[in-house]
Amino acid sequence: MRYRSWIVATVALAATITARASAQEKQLKRSDLPLAVQKTADAQSAGATVRGYSSEVESGKVEYEVALMIHGHKRDVSIAEDGTVLEIENEVVLDSLPAPVRTGLKEAAGSGQIVKVESLTKHGAIVAYEAQVHTGTKRSEVQVGPDGKTLAHPE
Repeated sequence: MRYRSWIVATVALAATITARASAQEKQLKRSDLPLAVQKTADAQSAGATVRGYSSEVESGKVEYEVALMIHGHKRDVSIAEDGTVLEIENEVVLDSLPAPVRTGLKEAAGSGQIVKVESLTKHGAIVAYEAQVHTGTKRSEVQVGPDGKTLAHPE
């Protein structure tokens, strides 16, 4: 009986590791990207330095990402296989944001320290601001809408 329990535990652990590995980003070269993704990545990277390319499966579909550096700030562009831009994450300076957004992020962070802020753009419009927060050794993320209010669901 103990032997069977050990086997079940080992199989469960292996399944968990496999599931996590499949959800991870896969680093790519530009030449590994589909042609439509290459064209969009090239257009999005005009005037920027390309930091790298990657892919991962989200909701059963492959998404590609081009990581950029532009004017000293990071920008990540998520692209569908057909070349459609899905989302753009732009690193922004907290003090440059409108007062309601700064206030909303600070309230959501509570006693934590905001260490990085990004704007999230979908379909050409900012849909949220996301902050990485450090509270002691704990790391988390908080989001607010473009109006600084709590979102009904995470973006």
